This record gives sequence, C-alpha cells and structure tokens, in this order.
Amino acid sequence: MRPSRSLAAGAASLALLAMLSGCGSDSESGSGTKTGADSVVGSGGGSETGADGAGTGGDTGQSTAAGLPQAADTASVADYLNQYTPCQDVATGDEYDDGHDGDAWGTDESEDPAWSIEERAVCTDGSGRPIALLVVPDMKKFQTAAKSSGDEFLVGENFAVVPVGDEAIRSLQQSGLRFLTCDADLAVPSGFEKEPALVDGCVLTNYVPE
Repeated sequence: MRPSRSLAAGAASLALLAMLSGCGSDSESGSGTKTGADSVVGSGGGSETGADGAGTGGDTGQSTAAGLPQAADTASVADYLNQYTPCQDVATGDEYDDGHDGDAWGTDESEDPAWSIEERAVCTDGSGRPIALLVVPDMKKFQTAAKSSGDEFLVGENFAVVPVGDEAIRSLQQSGLRFLTCDADLAVPSGFEKEPALVDGCVLTNYVPE
C-alpha cells in the first residue's frame, strides 16, 4: 500500500503506512450497506472476543452499532491494539516527541483544531517502530482534515491509529478497524468490504493496500 504523505518520512523503507479509518455509528460514521463477499477483518471489538473482532471489556474495544471498536482514551486504544500487535511503552505525544522528533505521526496535527484530536499518545510495536494513538471525538472533522492532507489511517468509531511498521499494519488488519482513504484510485478486490466514509470522496474498507 502506498504510504501516506505524513508517514512516508518515517516509513519510506517499509513501503507502507496503513491507516484505517472507522467512524461513528451507522448514522454517524458513514457506514452503510457493505459491499463484497465475506470480510477478512472482524466487524467489531466486542468484549473478550477473538481475533475476528475483539475488545477487552470496559471502555476498550466496545462494539458500536456499525461494528467499529471505540475507546475512552489512549490507554484503552493501546489495550485494544495489544490484542493484535505489541503496543508497548505508551507515552504522551509530547513525551515521545522529546526524544523522537518527527518519528510518530501527529506532532503538529494534534495541535490543530481542524483535526479534532482530543488526545495523542505513542507506543512502540515489536520492532520498536512507533504507533500513534489518537482519540478523535469528531470523526467527520478528522476525515475532512485527512482528505485535505492526503493522509490515511486505521480507525475505530472515535479513534485512529497510525502504525509505521509493516508487521504491525498487517497484524491490525485482523483487528476490526477500517482503513480510511480518500484515494479515488483505490481499487478494492472482491471479497473485501468498502463503504462511504463521512466525507464525500473518502471510503472505509477492510482492505489495506500493500
């Protein structure tokens, strides 16, 4: 999959940047009728379920009406990701940036109200690559900013994540998150789901390009 512009700097050597964006409930996330055959990604994050869509209980990984996981804070996001890929040494965005300037997505964007990022943290995957964790209370604003920037994300109902390492990205395909892209040229193979996002021209899919 092609790297998003913002993440290309940190992951050029890995040929990726998968971000999946899920947004809101059926009335709020743009998730309507799904297309394609059986999903290769679970449809949600219910409490104590398996790799085809799971959560750990509490506010972590709760399923929404659209089947997207939601989280109360970045700690809950990290707990959810840890079911599928390591998300270790969680630090606030500022703490991480002090020693890793520019390595993780969102240093500037998290300060811009246009992105509607309420909380940003960063963890590291099994190979030491960063994963940005973003709590997003207004997903439509977030998607609008993503469309303008050209960035792509993996998201649930009210959060987005930006993994850099290819292994983490592939592992998170099984997490019930969705890939948010506004790439008009994206072709989704049969057998995968694809649905409109909240913003015209953007889509949510469980297909993450190589």
